[in-house]
Amino acid sequence: MRPAVRRHRVRGSCGAADARRSALRLEEGAHVTLPPGQRAVDGFPRFGTHLHHPPPPVPADPVIELGGAMTEGVTLSLTELAELPRRELRADFHCVAGWSATDLLWEGVAFETVYRTRVEPLLATGASISHVVFEGLDGHRSIVLLEDARAEDVLIADRLDGRPLDSDHGAPVRLVSPGQYGFVSTKHLCRIEFHTAEPPDPERWSPLAAHRRARVWQEERHRYLPGRLVRPFYRALIGPIRKLSARGSRKR
Repeated sequence: MRPAVRRHRVRGSCGAADARRSALRLEEGAHVTLPPGQRAVDGFPRFGTHLHHPPPPVPADPVIELGGAMTEGVTLSLTELAELPRRELRADFHCVAGWSATDLLWEGVAFETVYRTRVEPLLATGASISHVVFEGLDGHRSIVLLEDARAEDVLIADRLDGRPLDSDHGAPVRLVSPGQYGFVSTKHLCRIEFHTAEPPDPERWSPLAAHRRARVWQEERHRYLPGRLVRPFYRALIGPIRKLSARGSRKR
């Protein structure tokens, strides 16, 4: 029998207060707009600059490694993850390129729960965690401020719309952070590191350097340029990247 889940409905919130306001608007049946510069699309496309490659194979016994500023590294099996309190989250997914997949139903475990129960007891004495690095089996990494990772709508998800995640959308588990652009929500999650200072960023000098926080309602798309300014350029990339991403899809 699957554990009971807690339902939580938000639309791309930036924190607890925004999540409560979003949920209230939905309950009242009010219209909920998309974040600035976003346009709704049909379905939930596989999308990413590196996704012309097929999804990585799922290990026979998948685990999430937890490391960094801890007294010891530990592994969290998916069985152990599933035993933690679960919740459902209905939220939109916003790509930094400008499209949004709406009304997705995720299920999993709140990152806050994992942090509080599996990480905090093992933090090194005096360690003050500032950043979290999420790494996927496909090599993708996202660097997230701890305060953003601990928002109430951030999940480690293993189900989407009532079904286990498929390979195109991050199997076996992935990060889901609706209040940030999609590149933060690392797929095929296999390792989480905890840091007391900002880790080195390989994108620092990239012309497409992503914003360090990537909050959708503040339109934090680019690290150095205003979000509104880069919208046309990012939108022009949607078609080519979507075609490249489809080449690696398992659903072809």
